[in-house]
Amino acid sequence: MTTSPRQTVEAFLTGFRHLDVDAALSTVSDDVQVTVYPLQVFDSGKDVIRTVLDDLVTSFPDLHLTVRSVLELGQVVVAEMKIEGTQAADYVGAINQEKHLDVDSAWRFTVAGEGITGIDVYWCQNQLYRRLAVKRTDQVTIV
Repeated sequence: MTTSPRQTVEAFLTGFRHLDVDAALSTVSDDVQVTVYPLQVFDSGKDVIRTVLDDLVTSFPDLHLTVRSVLELGQVVVAEMKIEGTQAADYVGAINQEKHLDVDSAWRFTVAGEGITGIDVYWCQNQLYRRLAVKRTDQVTIV
């Protein structure tokens, strides 16, 4: 059964929304190109995006995604969403203070065949740090 690029991305988002990283990754090609700009991640491979998703669902076990829009432009699908949750573990160097996170993000997916071959993720890292009560962005963790 052939699926459209939008359906492939919707399946990824459904898995992510249900905190089921394996379900989300079932739509991703093994050699996916991953760029997560705020985290300075520029790499390839399913393990790269697995780490990004695992870190989010582990650090925010009550993670809630609100997908605002999904736009299909041929093989490219863009999803605009809000990521919310309460911090329960250290995340990207920010120590756990049990703060509530809500950050707007945009995810750009490239789909070839029935698999996601590219994922580009954008959000404002300063907004994320403010939500997690990080006082200095030049020294995220307190030692």
